[in-house]
Amino acid sequence: MTSPRMSRRAFAGVALSGTAALAATAALPARRAHATPTRLPPLDPRALQAAIDDLEHPPSTAAQLRVRGRAGHWYGTSGVADIRTRRPVTTRDKVRIGSITKVFVATVVLQLVAEGRVVLDSPVRRVLPGLLPTRFADVTVAHLLNHTSGLPDHVGVPEPDTAEEVFRHRFDHWTPREWVATATHGPLKFAPGTRQEYRGINYVLAALIVDKVTGRPYGEAVTARILRPLDLAGTVVPGDDPRIHGRYVHGYLQMTDGSLRDITSCDQSSSRGEGDMVSTTSDVDRMLAALFSGELLPPELLQLMFTLPPDDVRMLDGSPARYSTGLQQATVNGVTLWGKTGETYGYKNAAFSTRDQRRRFVLAYHPTTARNGQESQTIARVAELLTRSPGAEDSATRA
Repeated sequence: MTSPRMSRRAFAGVALSGTAALAATAALPARRAHATPTRLPPLDPRALQAAIDDLEHPPSTAAQLRVRGRAGHWYGTSGVADIRTRRPVTTRDKVRIGSITKVFVATVVLQLVAEGRVVLDSPVRRVLPGLLPTRFADVTVAHLLNHTSGLPDHVGVPEPDTAEEVFRHRFDHWTPREWVATATHGPLKFAPGTRQEYRGINYVLAALIVDKVTGRPYGEAVTARILRPLDLAGTVVPGDDPRIHGRYVHGYLQMTDGSLRDITSCDQSSSRGEGDMVSTTSDVDRMLAALFSGELLPPELLQLMFTLPPDDVRMLDGSPARYSTGLQQATVNGVTLWGKTGETYGYKNAAFSTRDQRRRFVLAYHPTTARNGQESQTIARVAELLTRSPGAEDSATRA
Protein backbone atom coordinates (compact mmCIF):
# COMPACT_ATOMS: atom_id res chain seq x y z
CA MET A 1 0.00 0.00 0.00
CA THR A 2 0.97 3.62 -0.42
CA SER A 3 0.03 6.76 1.46
CA PRO A 4 -0.55 10.40 0.44
CA ARG A 5 2.00 11.59 2.97
CA MET A 6 4.51 14.30 2.29
CA SER A 7 8.23 13.48 2.38
CA ARG A 8 9.65 13.37 5.88
CA ARG A 9 12.80 14.82 4.38
CA ALA A 10 10.81 17.87 3.33
CA PHE A 11 12.75 20.25 5.54
CA ALA A 12 14.20 20.15 9.04
CA GLY A 13 11.64 20.31 11.83
CA VAL A 14 8.50 20.04 9.70
CA ALA A 15 5.51 17.83 10.45
CA LEU A 16 3.90 17.36 7.08
CA SER A 17 3.41 13.65 7.37
CA GLY A 18 2.28 13.69 10.98
CA THR A 19 5.30 11.56 11.81
CA ALA A 20 8.07 14.16 11.85
CA ALA A 21 8.75 17.21 13.99
CA LEU A 22 6.51 20.28 13.83
CA ALA A 23 6.75 22.89 11.15
CA ALA A 24 6.51 25.77 13.54
CA THR A 25 9.43 24.89 15.77
CA ALA A 26 11.61 27.25 13.80
CA ALA A 27 8.99 29.96 13.77
CA LEU A 28 7.89 29.44 17.37
CA PRO A 29 11.06 28.50 19.29
CA ALA A 30 10.70 26.67 22.55
CA ARG A 31 12.37 27.18 25.90
CA ARG A 32 12.73 24.90 28.86
CA ALA A 33 12.33 27.75 31.36
CA HIS A 34 8.83 28.93 32.19
CA ALA A 35 9.41 32.53 31.17
CA THR A 36 7.35 35.27 32.80
CA PRO A 37 5.39 36.89 29.97
CA THR A 38 6.65 40.31 28.96
CA ARG A 39 4.23 43.15 28.45
CA LEU A 40 2.05 42.17 25.54
CA PRO A 41 1.88 44.72 22.75
CA PRO A 42 -1.41 46.38 21.83
CA LEU A 43 -2.99 44.89 18.75
CA ASP A 44 -2.07 46.63 15.52
CA PRO A 45 -4.91 45.83 13.09
CA ARG A 46 -3.06 47.28 10.10
CA ALA A 47 0.07 45.23 10.77
CA LEU A 48 -1.92 42.06 11.46
CA GLN A 49 -3.86 42.47 8.23
CA ALA A 50 -0.62 43.03 6.34
CA ALA A 51 0.82 39.87 7.88
CA ILE A 52 -1.95 37.69 6.47
CA ASP A 53 -2.27 39.69 3.26
CA ASP A 54 1.23 38.58 2.32
CA LEU A 55 0.18 35.54 0.34
CA GLU A 56 3.52 35.31 -1.44
CA HIS A 57 5.65 34.27 1.56
CA PRO A 58 4.81 31.44 1.40
CA PRO A 59 2.72 31.20 -1.78
CA SER A 60 -0.81 30.75 -0.44
CA THR A 61 -4.39 31.12 -1.59
CA ALA A 62 -5.94 32.35 1.66
CA ALA A 63 -5.39 33.13 5.34
CA GLN A 64 -7.43 33.99 8.38
CA LEU A 65 -6.39 35.04 11.86
CA ARG A 66 -8.44 35.18 15.03
CA VAL A 67 -6.97 36.89 18.12
CA ARG A 68 -8.79 36.71 21.44
CA GLY A 69 -8.08 37.18 25.13
CA ARG A 70 -8.07 39.93 27.70
CA ALA A 71 -5.28 41.76 25.86
CA GLY A 72 -7.49 42.43 22.84
CA HIS A 73 -9.61 40.93 20.05
CA TRP A 74 -9.14 40.98 16.28
CA TYR A 75 -10.22 38.93 13.28
CA GLY A 76 -9.15 39.23 9.67
CA THR A 77 -9.13 37.27 6.43
CA SER A 78 -7.24 37.41 3.16
CA GLY A 79 -7.46 35.64 -0.18
CA VAL A 80 -10.22 33.40 -1.44
CA ALA A 81 -11.78 30.17 -0.28
CA ASP A 82 -12.21 28.95 -3.86
CA ILE A 83 -9.97 30.14 -6.71
CA ARG A 84 -12.63 29.18 -9.26
CA THR A 85 -15.49 31.24 -7.84
CA ARG A 86 -13.26 33.81 -6.04
CA ARG A 87 -15.45 33.47 -2.96
CA PRO A 88 -13.84 35.27 0.00
CA VAL A 89 -12.94 33.42 3.19
CA THR A 90 -15.47 33.77 6.02
CA THR A 91 -15.42 32.94 9.71
CA ARG A 92 -17.75 29.96 9.11
CA ASP A 93 -15.46 28.24 6.63
CA LYS A 94 -14.09 24.85 7.66
CA VAL A 95 -10.45 23.86 7.24
CA ARG A 96 -8.41 20.73 7.85
CA ILE A 97 -6.66 21.32 11.19
CA GLY A 98 -4.03 18.57 10.94
CA SER A 99 -2.20 17.88 14.19
CA ILE A 100 -4.40 20.16 16.26
CA THR A 101 -6.46 16.96 16.29
CA LYS A 102 -4.00 15.73 18.93
CA VAL A 103 -5.27 18.29 21.45
CA PHE A 104 -8.76 16.80 21.20
CA VAL A 105 -7.49 13.23 21.48
CA ALA A 106 -5.23 13.98 24.46
CA THR A 107 -8.13 15.70 26.21
CA VAL A 108 -10.40 12.68 25.77
CA VAL A 109 -7.71 10.28 27.00
CA LEU A 110 -7.18 12.43 30.10
CA GLN A 111 -10.93 12.51 30.69
CA LEU A 112 -10.87 8.71 30.66
CA VAL A 113 -7.98 8.84 33.14
CA ALA A 114 -10.09 11.08 35.39
CA GLU A 115 -12.86 8.47 35.23
CA GLY A 116 -10.47 5.67 36.18
CA ARG A 117 -10.90 3.95 32.80
CA VAL A 118 -7.34 4.57 31.61
CA VAL A 119 -4.13 4.52 33.64
CA LEU A 120 -1.30 6.64 32.23
CA ASP A 121 1.38 4.21 33.42
CA SER A 122 -0.32 1.22 31.78
CA PRO A 123 1.70 -0.47 29.03
CA VAL A 124 0.10 0.09 25.65
CA ARG A 125 0.31 -3.65 24.99
CA ARG A 126 -1.94 -4.25 27.97
CA VAL A 127 -4.58 -1.83 26.70
CA LEU A 128 -4.26 -2.88 23.06
CA PRO A 129 -3.23 -6.54 23.18
CA GLY A 130 -1.65 -8.00 20.08
CA LEU A 131 -0.94 -4.70 18.37
CA LEU A 132 2.66 -4.01 19.44
CA PRO A 133 5.55 -6.51 19.60
CA THR A 134 6.67 -7.80 22.98
CA ARG A 135 9.91 -5.81 22.69
CA PHE A 136 7.76 -2.66 23.05
CA ALA A 137 6.47 -3.77 26.44
CA ASP A 138 7.77 -0.68 28.26
CA VAL A 139 5.84 1.83 26.14
CA THR A 140 3.02 3.31 28.23
CA VAL A 141 0.01 5.47 27.51
CA ALA A 142 1.85 8.47 28.99
CA HIS A 143 4.77 7.92 26.61
CA LEU A 144 2.40 8.16 23.66
CA LEU A 145 0.83 11.39 24.83
CA ASN A 146 4.12 13.27 25.34
CA HIS A 147 6.03 11.73 22.43
CA THR A 148 8.60 9.85 24.51
CA SER A 149 7.66 6.36 23.26
CA GLY A 150 10.74 5.72 21.09
CA LEU A 151 8.70 3.91 18.44
CA PRO A 152 10.63 3.12 15.24
CA ASP A 153 10.28 5.04 11.98
CA HIS A 154 7.70 3.91 9.47
CA VAL A 155 8.84 1.27 6.99
CA GLY A 156 7.28 0.63 3.60
CA VAL A 157 5.52 3.97 3.34
CA PRO A 158 6.33 5.77 0.06
CA GLU A 159 7.21 9.46 0.43
CA PRO A 160 5.89 11.54 -2.50
CA ASP A 161 8.51 13.94 -3.83
CA THR A 162 6.28 15.89 -6.22
CA ALA A 163 2.75 17.26 -6.20
CA GLU A 164 1.90 14.88 -9.02
CA GLU A 165 2.93 11.93 -6.84
CA VAL A 166 0.79 13.27 -4.01
CA PHE A 167 -2.25 13.27 -6.26
CA ARG A 168 -1.56 9.75 -7.46
CA HIS A 169 -1.81 8.52 -3.87
CA ARG A 170 -4.36 10.94 -2.42
CA PHE A 171 -7.06 8.26 -1.94
CA ASP A 172 -4.86 5.41 -0.73
CA HIS A 173 -6.46 3.89 2.33
CA TRP A 174 -4.97 2.33 5.47
CA THR A 175 -6.65 0.57 8.34
CA PRO A 176 -5.31 1.62 11.76
CA ARG A 177 -3.76 -1.80 12.25
CA GLU A 178 -2.00 -1.61 8.88
CA TRP A 179 -0.64 1.85 9.66
CA VAL A 180 0.59 0.85 13.11
CA ALA A 181 2.32 -2.18 11.57
CA THR A 182 4.51 0.13 9.46
CA ALA A 183 6.01 1.55 12.67
CA THR A 184 6.73 -1.69 14.50
CA HIS A 185 9.77 -2.94 12.56
CA GLY A 186 13.11 -3.05 14.33
CA PRO A 187 13.96 -2.02 17.88
CA LEU A 188 12.80 1.04 19.76
CA LYS A 189 14.80 4.15 18.86
CA PHE A 190 15.40 4.88 22.54
CA ALA A 191 14.22 3.62 25.91
CA PRO A 192 10.70 4.96 26.53
CA GLY A 193 10.70 8.11 28.62
CA THR A 194 14.38 8.93 28.05
CA ARG A 195 14.15 11.05 24.88
CA GLN A 196 11.48 12.93 22.98
CA GLU A 197 10.59 12.71 19.30
CA TYR A 198 7.39 14.11 17.84
CA ARG A 199 5.59 11.23 16.12
CA GLY A 200 2.08 11.04 14.76
CA ILE A 201 1.94 7.28 15.32
CA ASN A 202 1.76 7.97 19.06
CA TYR A 203 -1.65 9.53 18.61
CA VAL A 204 -2.87 6.94 16.14
CA LEU A 205 -2.35 4.52 19.04
CA ALA A 206 -3.93 6.94 21.53
CA ALA A 207 -7.06 7.10 19.37
CA LEU A 208 -7.13 3.30 19.25
CA ILE A 209 -7.03 3.31 23.06
CA VAL A 210 -10.11 5.57 23.05
CA ASP A 211 -11.78 3.11 20.65
CA LYS A 212 -10.98 0.19 22.91
CA VAL A 213 -11.95 1.78 26.22
CA THR A 214 -15.16 3.47 25.07
CA GLY A 215 -16.25 0.73 22.70
CA ARG A 216 -16.84 3.17 19.84
CA PRO A 217 -14.73 5.06 17.29
CA TYR A 218 -12.64 7.81 18.81
CA GLY A 219 -14.56 10.40 16.77
CA GLU A 220 -17.77 9.54 18.55
CA ALA A 221 -16.06 10.03 21.90
CA VAL A 222 -14.65 13.41 20.80
CA THR A 223 -18.11 14.44 19.60
CA ALA A 224 -19.90 13.38 22.78
CA ARG A 225 -17.28 14.71 25.21
CA ILE A 226 -16.09 17.92 23.53
CA LEU A 227 -17.91 18.95 20.36
CA ARG A 228 -21.49 18.77 21.61
CA PRO A 229 -20.85 20.17 25.12
CA LEU A 230 -18.96 23.14 23.66
CA ASP A 231 -21.37 23.53 20.72
CA LEU A 232 -18.55 23.20 18.18
CA ALA A 233 -20.93 22.79 15.25
CA GLY A 234 -18.24 23.41 12.65
CA THR A 235 -15.93 20.66 13.87
CA VAL A 236 -16.01 17.16 12.43
CA VAL A 237 -14.13 13.90 12.85
CA PRO A 238 -14.56 12.69 9.26
CA GLY A 239 -13.77 9.02 9.62
CA ASP A 240 -13.37 7.48 6.16
CA ASP A 241 -15.02 10.40 4.34
CA PRO A 242 -12.33 12.15 2.24
CA ARG A 243 -14.48 15.23 1.63
CA ILE A 244 -15.25 18.38 3.61
CA HIS A 245 -18.95 19.22 3.70
CA GLY A 246 -20.65 22.61 3.95
CA ARG A 247 -18.69 25.85 3.63
CA TYR A 248 -14.93 25.34 3.56
CA VAL A 249 -11.66 26.76 2.32
CA HIS A 250 -10.23 24.72 -0.52
CA GLY A 251 -6.66 23.49 -0.31
CA TYR A 252 -4.43 23.53 -3.40
CA LEU A 253 -1.06 22.25 -4.49
CA GLN A 254 1.07 23.80 -7.22
CA MET A 255 1.89 21.35 -9.98
CA THR A 256 5.14 21.17 -11.92
CA ASP A 257 3.68 23.33 -14.69
CA GLY A 258 2.74 26.04 -12.18
CA SER A 259 -1.00 25.36 -12.18
CA LEU A 260 -2.96 24.89 -8.96
CA ARG A 261 -4.89 21.70 -8.38
CA ASP A 262 -7.52 21.21 -5.67
CA ILE A 263 -6.31 18.79 -2.96
CA THR A 264 -9.24 19.34 -0.56
CA SER A 265 -10.59 15.81 -0.90
CA CYS A 266 -7.94 13.43 0.37
CA ASP A 267 -7.97 10.16 2.29
CA GLN A 268 -6.97 10.86 5.90
CA SER A 269 -6.82 7.28 7.16
CA SER A 270 -3.08 7.39 7.88
CA SER A 271 -3.74 10.47 10.04
CA ARG A 272 -6.55 8.94 12.09
CA GLY A 273 -6.43 10.38 15.59
CA GLU A 274 -3.34 12.47 14.93
CA GLY A 275 -4.31 14.80 12.12
CA ASP A 276 -7.66 14.04 10.47
CA MET A 277 -10.11 16.52 12.00
CA VAL A 278 -11.90 19.40 10.28
CA SER A 279 -12.85 22.58 12.13
CA THR A 280 -13.13 26.37 12.00
CA THR A 281 -10.94 29.03 13.58
CA SER A 282 -13.78 30.00 15.92
CA ASP A 283 -14.30 26.41 17.07
CA VAL A 284 -10.58 25.86 17.66
CA ASP A 285 -10.44 29.08 19.65
CA ARG A 286 -13.43 27.98 21.74
CA MET A 287 -11.81 24.58 22.38
CA LEU A 288 -8.54 26.18 23.46
CA ALA A 289 -10.32 28.63 25.77
CA ALA A 290 -12.43 25.89 27.37
CA LEU A 291 -9.43 23.64 27.85
CA PHE A 292 -7.22 26.31 29.40
CA SER A 293 -10.10 27.49 31.62
CA GLY A 294 -10.54 24.04 33.17
CA GLU A 295 -13.91 23.27 31.60
CA LEU A 296 -12.78 19.90 30.22
CA LEU A 297 -10.32 18.45 32.74
CA PRO A 298 -9.73 18.45 36.51
CA PRO A 299 -6.81 20.67 37.60
CA GLU A 300 -4.29 17.90 38.26
CA LEU A 301 -4.74 16.42 34.80
CA LEU A 302 -4.93 19.77 33.04
CA GLN A 303 -1.56 20.56 34.60
CA LEU A 304 -0.03 17.67 32.65
CA MET A 305 -0.76 19.61 29.48
CA PHE A 306 1.46 22.42 30.78
CA THR A 307 4.25 20.18 32.07
CA LEU A 308 7.24 19.26 29.94
CA PRO A 309 9.28 16.10 30.55
CA PRO A 310 12.20 16.31 33.04
CA ASP A 311 15.23 18.40 32.05
CA ASP A 312 17.31 15.34 31.16
CA VAL A 313 14.79 14.28 28.49
CA ARG A 314 15.97 15.90 25.28
CA MET A 315 14.86 15.92 21.67
CA LEU A 316 16.87 13.67 19.37
CA ASP A 317 18.90 16.69 18.21
CA GLY A 318 19.85 17.48 21.81
CA SER A 319 17.55 20.48 22.22
CA PRO A 320 15.20 20.70 25.22
CA ALA A 321 11.95 18.77 25.11
CA ARG A 322 9.10 20.98 23.95
CA TYR A 323 6.03 18.74 23.96
CA SER A 324 3.81 18.15 26.95
CA THR A 325 0.76 15.89 27.10
CA GLY A 326 -1.12 17.08 24.03
CA LEU A 327 0.44 20.52 23.64
CA GLN A 328 3.63 22.22 22.52
CA GLN A 329 5.47 24.96 24.38
CA ALA A 330 6.93 27.88 22.45
CA THR A 331 8.54 31.10 23.65
CA VAL A 332 8.64 34.16 21.41
CA ASN A 333 10.05 37.50 22.57
CA GLY A 334 10.02 36.21 26.15
CA VAL A 335 6.32 35.31 25.98
CA THR A 336 5.60 31.64 26.67
CA LEU A 337 2.81 30.16 24.58
CA TRP A 338 1.12 26.78 24.72
CA GLY A 339 -0.79 25.21 21.88
CA LYS A 340 -0.37 23.24 18.69
CA THR A 341 0.37 23.54 15.01
CA GLY A 342 -1.13 21.33 12.37
CA GLU A 343 -0.95 20.78 8.65
CA THR A 344 -1.80 18.61 5.75
CA TYR A 345 -1.67 19.24 2.02
CA GLY A 346 -3.07 22.71 1.28
CA TYR A 347 -3.72 23.54 4.94
CA LYS A 348 -1.55 24.92 7.74
CA ASN A 349 -2.67 26.05 11.20
CA ALA A 350 -1.42 27.33 14.53
CA ALA A 351 -3.42 27.67 17.75
CA PHE A 352 -1.57 29.09 20.76
CA SER A 353 -2.29 30.97 23.97
CA THR A 354 -0.53 32.32 27.00
CA ARG A 355 -1.37 30.19 30.01
CA ASP A 356 -3.45 33.02 31.52
CA GLN A 357 -5.22 33.53 28.16
CA ARG A 358 -4.38 37.20 28.01
CA ARG A 359 -3.49 36.51 24.39
CA ARG A 360 -4.80 33.63 22.32
CA PHE A 361 -4.63 33.22 18.56
CA VAL A 362 -5.75 30.80 15.88
CA LEU A 363 -4.20 31.10 12.43
CA ALA A 364 -5.28 29.12 9.36
CA TYR A 365 -3.69 29.57 5.96
CA HIS A 366 -3.26 27.65 2.76
CA PRO A 367 0.22 27.25 1.26
CA THR A 368 0.35 25.78 -2.21
CA THR A 369 3.91 24.48 -1.98
CA ALA A 370 5.11 21.65 0.18
CA ARG A 371 8.87 21.63 0.45
CA ASN A 372 10.49 25.02 -0.12
CA GLY A 373 11.18 25.72 3.55
CA GLN A 374 8.98 28.84 3.68
CA GLU A 375 5.75 27.35 5.00
CA SER A 376 6.13 28.72 8.55
CA GLN A 377 6.76 32.34 7.57
CA THR A 378 3.15 33.37 8.21
CA ILE A 379 3.25 31.89 11.72
CA ALA A 380 6.50 33.75 12.39
CA ARG A 381 5.08 37.09 11.25
CA VAL A 382 1.95 36.72 13.35
CA ALA A 383 3.76 35.46 16.46
CA GLU A 384 6.17 38.40 16.26
CA LEU A 385 3.36 40.96 16.08
CA LEU A 386 1.43 39.39 18.95
CA THR A 387 4.35 39.14 21.39
CA ARG A 388 6.86 41.89 20.69
CA SER A 389 6.43 44.99 22.82
CA PRO A 390 6.93 48.30 21.01
CA GLY A 391 10.63 49.17 20.84
CA ALA A 392 11.72 45.90 22.43
CA GLU A 393 14.69 44.01 21.09
CA ASP A 394 13.98 40.60 19.64
CA SER A 395 14.57 38.32 22.59
CA ALA A 396 13.05 35.21 21.13
CA THR A 397 14.98 32.11 22.04
CA ARG A 398 16.14 30.29 18.94
CA ALA A 399 15.78 26.55 18.73
